[in-house]
Order: sequence, then C-alpha cells, then structure tokens
Amino acid sequence: MSEESESLSVSARDVRGVTPDRLLHTGGNDQPTAEDLVLASGRDLTPESLEWARRRLSEEGRSAMDKRLP
Repeated sequence: MSEESESLSVSARDVRGVTPDRLLHTGGNDQPTAEDLVLASGRDLTPESLEWARRRLSEEGRSAMDKRLP
C-alpha cells in the first residue's frame, strides 16, 4: 500500500470510526490468493499459514474464502 493510500485509509477511519465502503473490496470477481485467504482468516503470513491456505484453496476453491468472510 502506498503511503498516500495508507494515510487516506487511516484518516477516513479516524473521521468516521469505520472504513468507508469505497476503500473495501472482497475480490468477488477474482480468484483469491493464498495471501488473501491467510489475511481473511486473521492469521499471520508465515510459510505454514500460506501452505494451509494453498491446501484450502486447492480443496475448496473460492468457497474457502467465502466461508471465512462475513
């Protein structure tokens, strides 16, 4: 994330208390990556968590991400 977009996100959250919709996306039209799945599950990006995510995506496809998002 660039410093400009990061400061925009932070200042937008500070003003409203929540992240505005225009700064959020789920990637619903794209295939999620292992990194996406790890972050959506609240885990740290480690070699082990990335391998876990690769297995989930291989076994479950897009639904692996959908199961972990509200």
